[in-house]
Amino acid sequence: MENSKNILTIGDVPGYAKVGLSAVWPILSNMGHSVYNLPTALVSNPFEYEKFAILDTTDYMRQTIQVWKELGFQFDCITAGFLASAEQVGIIRDFIASQKKEGLLVMTDPIMGDDGKLYNGVAEETVENMRRLIGVADVIVPNLTEGEFLTGLYQGRETLTRGEARRIVDGLLAYGPRSVVVTSGREAETGRHVVWGFDHKSGEYFTLPYRFIQVHFPGTGDMFSAVLTGELLAGKAFPQAVKRAMDVLERLIFLEQDEIEKNKGIRVEKYLSVLAE
Repeated sequence: MENSKNILTIGDVPGYAKVGLSAVWPILSNMGHSVYNLPTALVSNPFEYEKFAILDTTDYMRQTIQVWKELGFQFDCITAGFLASAEQVGIIRDFIASQKKEGLLVMTDPIMGDDGKLYNGVAEETVENMRRLIGVADVIVPNLTEGEFLTGLYQGRETLTRGEARRIVDGLLAYGPRSVVVTSGREAETGRHVVWGFDHKSGEYFTLPYRFIQVHFPGTGDMFSAVLTGELLAGKAFPQAVKRAMDVLERLIFLEQDEIEKNKGIRVEKYLSVLAE
């Protein structure tokens, strides 16, 4: 495709379930891009299960980046998600700096928690690590829980006033990203489920409502970020790209809502036709 980009996805690779990078790859590939990966960890299964195993791949990351530099590999977009160690922040920041060029899109989804608390196995130090990582991003996509932990504001709350939401967004912008979207929020004044954002190109804040479906699948944030990335690479304005990602995820959740074992995530390959709707 004429607009095909080389995308490097950095994050966790699961052995079981459509979460992490396994939820991202089918979407970005289907949108016409060449997708490559740099795993931060191998994870046995989603954290929603009571037990899991993690293999930290920090040494592999360091060695791989050195080889790629020697081979001259270049990317048009870099996305970063789950981190397994503080050392990985420096590795990723340095690599992004080495790839800097006009038009490079850097997207960070600071995966740490949901529903007012950090995920199993995610330590408090991860919050500080993520503050350092989002500082080099063009776009960040935290959910409300992650936004609260990153800013230190309103932790544990799932409903915010418009003013409080603005303070969360501004607090995130203070760490250095250019554009922000905070997902999975609820607006106190109206009771609507919404996302809050700021678009650096227009200099405008925005609030977009969505239809809430009362089910939970791990990996939906990964899929949201993937669709958003693809739309931005296609030249969509930030609010329109966010709205498109919201619509796709709403449709995927609706289609899969009757699946019994929801911890496996959404079977995204089954529903890739949604991307063309």
